[in-house]
Amino acid sequence: MASSTPSIFRRIEALPIIIVFILLLALFMYLAPEVFLRPFIYTTFISTLPPLIFLALGLTFVIGAGEIDLCFPAIIAFSGFTFAILFKQYDLGWIAVIATLLAGSVIGFLNGVLVAKVGLPSFIATLATQFFWAGMATVLSGGKSYALRGVEKSSVYSVLVGTPFAKPGSYDWISQLSIQGLWTVLAVIFLWFILNRHRFGEHTLFIGDSNAVSRVVGIDVDWEKIKIFTLMGLLSALAALFLTLENKNFFGNQGEGYLLTAIASVLIGGTSIFGGRATIIGTVFGCFIIGMIEAGLVATGLTGAWVRTIEGIVFLVSIIFYFLIDEPQRRAAFFARIGMVRGFGRKRTAG
Repeated sequence: MASSTPSIFRRIEALPIIIVFILLLALFMYLAPEVFLRPFIYTTFISTLPPLIFLALGLTFVIGAGEIDLCFPAIIAFSGFTFAILFKQYDLGWIAVIATLLAGSVIGFLNGVLVAKVGLPSFIATLATQFFWAGMATVLSGGKSYALRGVEKSSVYSVLVGTPFAKPGSYDWISQLSIQGLWTVLAVIFLWFILNRHRFGEHTLFIGDSNAVSRVVGIDVDWEKIKIFTLMGLLSALAALFLTLENKNFFGNQGEGYLLTAIASVLIGGTSIFGGRATIIGTVFGCFIIGMIEAGLVATGLTGAWVRTIEGIVFLVSIIFYFLIDEPQRRAAFFARIGMVRGFGRKRTAG
């Protein structure tokens, strides 16, 4: 009789990657207890990880649909510039926020049209628009950065990235809790329900399995893809808002460092690169693993040169672990190839 272990992993969403996260956290607690056994590192995560999480949430839908988006770093740059210029020079406040979200959504919509209506492969389409919108951000900003002096006194800052528990002269960890964490949790919960309980999420995964079959069963594949890329643009603009407000500054290249880390977070979390399977919970834990590795390696005394190396190792181990635990066919094929067993709990028999 086969073991029930695989079914347990399938019942609990993203359990393999959660286990990897717990093991890494325990390792860093042991190697750097002065950092990871204190709450300050986790309040720092709440302030620094939301942009990555928003990007990864959008990519979960895109990759789950069997597509890819390489344009979001440029959307961060262009949307961040839109907010900075409207907020700093024209003092438009919340209108600048709305314009920023609209800018990202429009770019995402155009990406969706290029993929769904024009028929360009998403890799080519978003690579081209990545260059275009990054160039536009550079041209319009003149390559300059914009310091948002006094932004912390605005309602926009207080509502989006403020520290509601801060007290004058207090430096305890509670006073450093950012409201970004609340908005991120709400976004995660909302998008989890969209992916797992709403028709849009069902259509997304159906399209990831097969475009042709999706059309046969009546799904408007083109329109669904346009909505997916529009959502990606909106979440990229949100990431730009949080990033610009948290830094109190706009940099033209502020989105460039997120391309590989966001994609890696999604894939580490268990979303299939081939489409048809996606997990919001896994994506969130993938983001925390990426952020924790960078902080943990520095805390343990390793140089920054080791960060990408260790990230690559964790990336490979996580993906292999996920395949072996959560995909019975791949697991059975693996053990059959190495001549051990045909599946968990059953030994190979002669004849």
